[in-house]
Amino acid sequence: MKRHVVLAALAATLAAGSAIAETAPTDVMFEEGAVAQSLTGAPGSPEAGAEVASTRALGNCVACHVVSALSADFQGNIGPELNGAADRWSEAQLRGIVIDAKHTFPESVMPGMYKTGPFIRPGDAYTGKAAPADLPPILTAAQVEDVVAFLLTLKE
Repeated sequence: MKRHVVLAALAATLAAGSAIAETAPTDVMFEEGAVAQSLTGAPGSPEAGAEVASTRALGNCVACHVVSALSADFQGNIGPELNGAADRWSEAQLRGIVIDAKHTFPESVMPGMYKTGPFIRPGDAYTGKAAPADLPPILTAAQVEDVVAFLLTLKE
């Protein structure tokens, strides 16, 4: 019995040690707009990234960008076309743009997808009052990595 408890404790310790910590939004390190380090330490899923990019309740990238690989009822033209994104930007640059495009394009109207502040004027729903606390990021770290993995599939 004692041996089973020791083995279980050892297995739990090894599992915890091998788990990779997620980078918090406030700990993201930008270098010239790019973020070289994965937020999760694990590769993203292009399929899950396509879902995030095309789902209104998630990233909704197609609201502002044309992405021919996605079948969406409406695709916007506010932001640059994302077809060929992998040919124009590196993985680190794409990650930085998805996290907070203002580090690369200061005049961008794209919201920071993995940002908790500072914001210029975050509101509390439709009350006209300031937000009562820090706002959560739009996407999780894993969703950011999924979107980056999807964008890396978009070649000319």
